[in-house]
Amino acid sequence: MKTKHILIILACMLLPALAKAQQQPMTPEQEEKKMRESIEQMVLKYEENLNLEVWQTFYVDSILTHNYGEMMAESRALSSNRVENFDLYQMISDKWEDATYYAFQKILDEEQWKKYIKGGAGRAKKSRDQRAAKREGKK
Repeated sequence: MKTKHILIILACMLLPALAKAQQQPMTPEQEEKKMRESIEQMVLKYEENLNLEVWQTFYVDSILTHNYGEMMAESRALSSNRVENFDLYQMISDKWEDATYYAFQKILDEEQWKKYIKGGAGRAKKSRDQRAAKREGKK
């Protein structure tokens, strides 16, 4: 009876791993489509929350498309070289998130910038700065 319970528990623990192993990796086209959809959702969110002008919406879309595209390309390069160090992936993400932060600072007016910072960008920037300081302290 005890063995039966153990086998059931093991089976329940292994099922998610087996299901995940059977999933097909996304093709570059699927990754691109998923990234584009995410960017469109972010642009809409910024448009609503920050009351963007038409020209600002264009720049936000362009900035996000460029920066996330570059971030994905750099991450893919690490992945194709079989790099498993999470810190390297985090550095790439921080680099492009900072680029987005500074680009937004240039296109948003003072009121929009305050809303952007209060909306979580300030905390995210602080976290990126802390990670950068920690990395610099290691060297």
